[in-house]
Amino acid sequence: MGKPLLLVGSVTYAMKSRDILFKRGIKAYVERIPPSAGTGCGYGVYVPQGADEAETVLRENNIKLLGRVEEESS
Repeated sequence: MGKPLLLVGSVTYAMKSRDILFKRGIKAYVERIPPSAGTGCGYGVYVPQGADEAETVLRENNIKLLGRVEEESS
């Protein structure tokens, strides 16, 4: 199983997302990802556990998610 990353449109949204999730008791970390047309600025939010719940929380807080990927673990 890969590393779940929630893709957002900017580093500002990534940091805001991380803060919202931490307040809800969900560990989340801002991570740099290779920028591309689908990933925007190249930042995502890594959620080690509870990615489905995290996605729901962010949508409830009006955070626009560009997608979700499972990055290969190293």
